[in-house]
Parts: sequence; structure tokens; C-alpha cells
Amino acid sequence: MTAALIGTTLILLLPLCIARPFIGVLVWSWVSFMNPHRMAWGPVRDMPWAALVLGATLLGCVVAREPKRLGFDGNARLLLAFLVCVSLTSLAALAPPDVVLDKWSRLAKVLLVLLLTNSLLTDRRRIHAMVWIMVISVAHFGVRGGAFSLATAGAYRVYGPPDTMIEDNNHLAAALLITLPLIAYLRSQSPHRIVRHALAATSALSLLSVLASYSRGALLGLAAMTPMLLRRSRRKLLTVLVVVVAVGAGSLFMPPDWFARMDTIFSAHKDESSETRLAMWRTSLTMAEERPWTGSGFMGPYTQSVVDMFAPGAPARAVHSIYFEVLGEHGFPTFAVWLSLSVVGWLNTRRIRRLAADRPDLRWAAELARMSQVSIVAYLVAGAFLSLSYWDFYLTLLTTLAAARRVVVRALADDRVPVGPRIASAPMRRPAGARPATAFSRRVPDLR
Repeated sequence: MTAALIGTTLILLLPLCIARPFIGVLVWSWVSFMNPHRMAWGPVRDMPWAALVLGATLLGCVVAREPKRLGFDGNARLLLAFLVCVSLTSLAALAPPDVVLDKWSRLAKVLLVLLLTNSLLTDRRRIHAMVWIMVISVAHFGVRGGAFSLATAGAYRVYGPPDTMIEDNNHLAAALLITLPLIAYLRSQSPHRIVRHALAATSALSLLSVLASYSRGALLGLAAMTPMLLRRSRRKLLTVLVVVVAVGAGSLFMPPDWFARMDTIFSAHKDESSETRLAMWRTSLTMAEERPWTGSGFMGPYTQSVVDMFAPGAPARAVHSIYFEVLGEHGFPTFAVWLSLSVVGWLNTRRIRRLAADRPDLRWAAELARMSQVSIVAYLVAGAFLSLSYWDFYLTLLTTLAAARRVVVRALADDRVPVGPRIASAPMRRPAGARPATAFSRRVPDLR
């Protein structure tokens, strides 16, 4: 029944992707973030739905009336530069070519779709729809995990959907932390009380899932983002209530194993997992130091023969750090480009908040920027202990912020454009000796 429902839904959405490419972007994001077909069995589970949706969307870009020009703002330029950089480092990769090509192709496809997304996010409604897709795709597992934790009194760890980037319990917890501020944004923008209450319950259950994941990195991320979330939230009382209820209730019924694991945060030298993680960080840093321009290439830290070139006897496994993973795989130049994506995203949030500060009609953008700052902090803190360097969900958030900045700038520019018959009139001759009009002098009368 589930397989038939998911398969039928995706098939019916394909013609819409052709007719409306932006719908295709939304469907591709849903399939990529949530992987609904992985919840089914049989042929539906193994079909290449992302490729089918992407093909339909690209066809729609040719035949439908959508923007045909790619908008190259700072975020788009960095995405393209990142694609070029990882392509060059892949040519010098040390891991087997087939695994390098597989990882490169998946990331290249994500970056190309993000460039398309950057062009199609043209107004508030589309940005709002993208945020809804992002929240639904991840918070779905937060609600399920929270309910499961309540039913089992936290006796078992909460994991993400199988065969996805957030399958690991640590990755799922980090994804939920990054999504929580976006839930708060949607709650502030939803006019219906029942929707706001449902989003508040979703936040509480997602927080409970974060605790039940047994992820120490996520706990550090939660500690870093909570004060910031409370400071930037407009509904501070409700936010405090959700956090206190979820964290307080979770800590009350969590078993002793959970507390014992959290205690190892302050005694990493006693924990084998922490020791292995530190060893992988040292190995990745050595890769970057010995090959500063290219690193070891995709999958280098995961391949034992490659690891032995730099640190004989060290384990070959997940790096468990977004920073050391990019450094070890691609070297310092690519790392600078990758990190610049987050820097530009943060600068976009600051500019949106500044430009929309005195505009009630742009308050939604300011709220999105405030909450996105919390999401960025959650990613950068929790990601220090996770291998989510190329996560398309986070890159989509940065692309959405770039689109929101363009919408705000365009709205302010439209308000400054003169209207009426004076636009079509002939330009007036400037008297001799008069100063030429500037953007400032056109707005402020001459007081001489």
C-alpha cells in the first residue's frame, strides 16, 4: 500500500515538473532530502526517482515559460567555483576511480540543481514553499523518532532513513537541529492557529529525537544554538516552553546509558570512539599538508591504501568532521571556497536583516534571516563532529538565503523607481553650473 501510494504520487508529479519547472525543483528537493521511496518496498524503492524528476525538470526549463538565465550572485559563483575545484581535485584523486566518480557525480548533480534552484526562487511564495519542503522532509523523522522515544522511554537510539545521508543517528540529530529554527520561522509566518500548534509539537518531538539519538556532537550543537534561538525568536515564551518541556522531559526518562555516553564529552581520552575520531582528524590534516592543492581526492580518508600513504596503520573510515573531511579530500584552496559558502550565507542574513528592518512587508525575510543564522551556527558546531560536508539540505538553505536577499533588494529598488508620465517625458536640460543629479540628490532636496 505504501509503495503504491508513493510510486503513484511521484509518477503523477512528473508531468507537473515539465509544466512548471519550479515544481520540479521542489519535488527533487523532497526526494533528495526525505527519500520517500526508501520507505517503500519492491520496484518503487530502487527506481531512480531523483534522476527522473531532474530530467522532467530540465525538459520543463526548455519548453515552459520559466527564467532561462541563471542568476550569478555571490552564492551561485561560489557553487560553480566549488564544482570546478572538486572536479580538478578528482582528477588527482588517489582512491579507486569508480568510487571517486560516484561521489563526484552525486555532488555535481546537487550543485547543478542548486544553480537551477537559485534561478527559480524568484519571489516570497517560492521561497516559503522551499522552506516548507525542507522542514517537512526532515521533521517527519523528528516526529517519528520523538514518538518512538516516548513509547520506549529512550531505551533505543533514533536513526534516520536507511541509505540516505541522514541514516546515521548523529547525522539525523544534526539535521533536526538545523531544521528547528526553520520550524520556528514557519510558525511565525503561519496565520492558522492549528498549524502553529502542530509546528510547536513538531519542534518538541524533534528535540526529543535529538536527545534520543545519543549524539554527543548534536548535544554540543544544541547547547550552542539554544541561547541564539531564544534571542532571535519573536515568540520567546513559546520557544522557552518547547525547549524546557522537550529537554526536561527527555532528560527525566533517559536511561543511565544515555548519561554515561554524554559524560564522555568531557573525558574524550577515555572513549575509543573519540580516540579514533582524533586519529582520523590527524590523518586528514596530514593529507592536506602533504598535498595542499588537491588533498587525497574524494574517498581518500575512507580508503585504507590511501590512508597508509600518509599515516600507516591509521584507520580508514568516516572523518566525522566537515572541516577535516574537506581538507583531507580536497586541500586548502577548495576548503576556502567551501567555507566561503557559509560566510556568504551569513553575510546575506545580515544584509537581509538590515534592509528589511523598517519594512513591515519584508518582515518575513528578516525573520527567515534571523532563524537561518541559528541554523548556520548549528551546522558549523554540530558539523565539527560529523561527515556532512556536502549535504544538499544545508547548501539549499544557503541558496534560499541568497534568493531572499535578491527579493528584498528588488522590492526596495522598485519602491525607488519613479512612476507616472514623468518616466516617458524628455529629460530636462540642466542649467549651466548646476550639479549633476546623483542617487542621493534625487531623494533629498537641495537645501542651499
